[in-house]
Order: sequence, then structure tokens, then C-alpha cells
Amino acid sequence: MSGIVILGGAQTDFARNWAREGLGLFDMFAEVVDAALADAGLAAREIEVGHVGNFTAELFAHQGLLGGFFPHVDRGFDGMPTARHEAACASGSAAVLAAMAELEAGRFETALVVGIELMRNVPGKVATDHIGCAAWAGREALGAPYVWPRIFSDLAAEVDRRHGLDWRHLAEISRLAFANARRNPRAHTRNWDMGGGRLEADDGMNPVIDGWLRRSDCGQVSDGAAAIVLASAKRAAEIARRQGRTADQLAQIRGWGWRTAPLLFEDKLAASRAEAFILPHMAGAIADAFRRAGLPGVGAVDVIETHDCFSITEYLAIEAFGITPPGRAWQAVEDGRIAPGGDTPINPGGGLIGGGHPVGATGVRMLLDAARQVEGRAGPLQVEGARVAATFNLGGSGTMNCAFVVAV
Repeated sequence: MSGIVILGGAQTDFARNWAREGLGLFDMFAEVVDAALADAGLAAREIEVGHVGNFTAELFAHQGLLGGFFPHVDRGFDGMPTARHEAACASGSAAVLAAMAELEAGRFETALVVGIELMRNVPGKVATDHIGCAAWAGREALGAPYVWPRIFSDLAAEVDRRHGLDWRHLAEISRLAFANARRNPRAHTRNWDMGGGRLEADDGMNPVIDGWLRRSDCGQVSDGAAAIVLASAKRAAEIARRQGRTADQLAQIRGWGWRTAPLLFEDKLAASRAEAFILPHMAGAIADAFRRAGLPGVGAVDVIETHDCFSITEYLAIEAFGITPPGRAWQAVEDGRIAPGGDTPINPGGGLIGGGHPVGATGVRMLLDAARQVEGRAGPLQVEGARVAATFNLGGSGTMNCAFVVAV
């Protein structure tokens, strides 16, 4: 084996509203940590370091210092060093990258990474205001009722200006997301009725939220957590032998990419005017992950988990992954390449639109789903024959860009 090994993990049900159950952030944290340890077959005392990805616990739950939760879950964590990481919607990926670096440096041999967000304990408008703090406060989206729909509608308008854009292609991306989510037992929208005009240009059933974007184009405000147990190749081999598992069948993180763009969205657009990609750091992070994994390109990838906070984000990711050239993502939407059974299925569990988007959990959830795909443990979401998976996780308006390649 080479690279960092994913020994196991867990995800909460993203459809749950924890506040309505009388539960809070710690309850969610404890549930996912216990489940991840059980899946990996490890005791708390065997984990040497803990990392938490979280965006806005202070705003939603008035809670910081989340690493201190670990010993309350299990006294076997007492004394274990921990850290928390914030990178907006890529907070979970930032936590994974930190844990990987420590394992690669030899400081530790095992790590537990938790991505978590409690977001449904406040009214919807308050929640959207809270998560808007990943834009530059007081300098962009001024006067917009909702920060992120405004910014990503502006992104869609830029796509239209440069290449042309048909909203029907965005609608098809959303249709696939909701259809995929129906097979996912932990998806936020798995029981939603999306008929009756809810995916159409119907101002009553599917109202415009801002500009180009209708309700169906938007990711879900979800509660949830995901966790993965990571290990160095040496320790993973030792654990696998002890457990009677075959080490070379465990998922490994073979490559990663990580790039940061300017915070202001207008500066991103201005800087990319002469570039092939509207968000070049998205494509750059993916290319870096492919290069580090030794992949010749997207043709070597069997399944993709990508960020679709809005349908336009996945539209641009199709191009960034190299599924189509820039300006031609619509071709992959029309010919079925990204659908189940296509050459490169995207988000078989529904992504953020169908599956849900607890902000700090998303990057970790993507890696967990990727690991289950390549190990053949994805259940009803399994892509037949998947051996290589790629993920892309975005923070803010394309400010943080994180990509991973997972393979067996």
C-alpha cells in the first residue's frame, strides 16, 4: 500500500432535524464518532489525533473548541491532541488535509476526522445569513436577500456571457441529484416529492430564488456529521492483519489538490477573464490531485463526488474534471455521461442538492462515499466495478478548492 488509508467511517442521517429531537451538536458528534470507530473496528485509545471540520458552530450553537468533545464521547480519547479547521464549505476537507499531513510526517499513525454542522436549529433566513459570512462582509452581495444564491446566480450569468447557458441543463443536473438521493438511505431529500412542476420553470412550484437560480438549483441547509478513520500505510497493514482483513482492498487517498483564490468573487472573475476556466483554481486543484495520484485524466476515474451547492457549481465541475472542454458541460448533461450507468457518474448519493449539505461535514462525507464506492460497500449507491473515485469540495465562491483521488 501507499498513501493514507481510510480504515472506516460513518455518516448521520442528513434528513434529521436534531433540534426538533431535543438534541444538539454534541449528540451528533458522539453518534458519528461511535459509529466510525465501530466501522473501523478500533477502540478510542487506538486513535492518536483528532481533527474537526466545522464552519459556524459559534453562530448556530454558541459553541467553540469542538475538539474537547472527544473525551466526553469516550474516555479513551482523554489526552489526545485535537484541532478544529474552518474553510467554509470545505472545512471538512481542510481537516482531512491536516490529518494527512501529520500522518505523512510520522507524528502520528492514526487519526479520526469529524466534519459536523448544526444548521436547522434557527429560522431559515437566520441560517442563510450565518453561512453568508464566507463572503466578504460589507463588500459583496450587498442588498441581496440571500448571499449565496446571488453570488452563484452571478456565476451562472458569467457562464452565459462567455459561453451561453440554457437553464434546462441546470434543471437536469438537479433532476439527477434528487433522483439519486431517493436511493440514498441517509439523504436529506430521499422522501421528497419532486413532481408537479418542482423541477420546472414554474414560478409557483419552483420559484426563482435569485436571477438564474430556482429553488431546485439550491443545495440543502442540513444538520449532519461524517467521520473517517485514517491511518498510515504501515499501521493500516498491522490493523488489517489483526482484524483478518485484506490490506490491499482498503481505500487509500492516492492524491490531493488544494488551492485558494481571492475571497472577493468579482476579483475571481476579473482574474480569470483570459483563462480557459472561469474558476481556474477549481480545475487546478483537480489536476493536482490527478497528478499526485498518477492518473492520466478523468478517463481513469470511475465515479465522482463533487460540490453542487448550486447546480451551476456542478456544471462548472464537469469541465474542471475534464469530462468536457470549457464551455461544453451541457454535452455531458445531454448525453448521460454523468448519470447512473454513464461513463463518469457524478454524485450517486445525491450530492448537496439531493443528499444534503451540513457545511462542515460535506468534504468528509464525500471521502467516505468515495471509499465505500471503491471498496464495493456503497450498497444501493454502488457504481458497478468502481475502483477509482475523485472528489471536489469548494469553499465560499470558489475561494477554497480541495480535491482527492481515492482508490484501492
